[in-house]
Amino acid sequence: MKSSALIFGISLTLGGCATGGIEIHRMPPETPAADNAAAIAKAAALSDAAKDAKAKETNPAEAPAPLTAAEAPPSRTYDPWARLNRFTYRFNARFDEDVFLPVANGYRWIPSPVRSGVHHFFQNLSEVDSVINYTLQWRLRNGIRSLGRFVINSTIGIGGLFDPATKFHLAYAPTGFATSLAKWGMHPGPYVVLPLLGPSTLRGGVGFLGDYATSYGINLADLYRGDQSWGLDVVNAVDQRSNVSFRYYSTGSPFEYETIRFLYVRKQLLEDAGLHPQDKPKKRDDAVPAGQ
Repeated sequence: MKSSALIFGISLTLGGCATGGIEIHRMPPETPAADNAAAIAKAAALSDAAKDAKAKETNPAEAPAPLTAAEAPPSRTYDPWARLNRFTYRFNARFDEDVFLPVANGYRWIPSPVRSGVHHFFQNLSEVDSVINYTLQWRLRNGIRSLGRFVINSTIGIGGLFDPATKFHLAYAPTGFATSLAKWGMHPGPYVVLPLLGPSTLRGGVGFLGDYATSYGINLADLYRGDQSWGLDVVNAVDQRSNVSFRYYSTGSPFEYETIRFLYVRKQLLEDAGLHPQDKPKKRDDAVPAGQ
């Protein structure tokens, strides 16, 4: 009863909560006092946020200026090789349906601990490329994190079969040479559909070749040269496909090619914007002053 009376009194004190769309529900008597206090604090924070939002609505001078036509991202995609790209897209869809997807579905019958170990093994190998490219991007903190992941998983994780680094709060965040090129200012270039690999850009294709050359040049544990490299690439490709839920022509839309192209290129533009953060936008000169 005391907790119910306390919550009721606070709800009366927080005037305007009902009009702001915030409700404080009655807590059951058996709820611990700590939970009640947390609920009260959360309600107070929501009330303050609602008041701030309402204040911004009444003060248009503080609201962000709308985008102009020149500032809006382009809706068209540069695709000068559209005819070849569409042919490659259909080829990839047929190969995926007849070969790749059946093999990936069969791979899923392997016990989960084995598949998890294979997946972690290839993730651990990719950390070497991430360390190099984070250094090229001058993102040294991320490079140290990837290096730490590689050392921990290669030792405690038994050659990368396990991922103890994640439990140490070192999240897996791969990068590659294509991102390094973007960091250096290289434009994505025209849209390209790569055989077997799928949607990309000219920059992405160059980045893929750079990553392959890096792995081949370092040749960690002699895995990237000789006959074993072919088997390694096949197992890696099957493992990646088994972890992707995408299915060609699953929506039945006749514009799937255009949709995939649009989403992929927009994703690239957003990632590029994240690599080159701009200063906070200044207030527009034509902003309407408060009170007018």
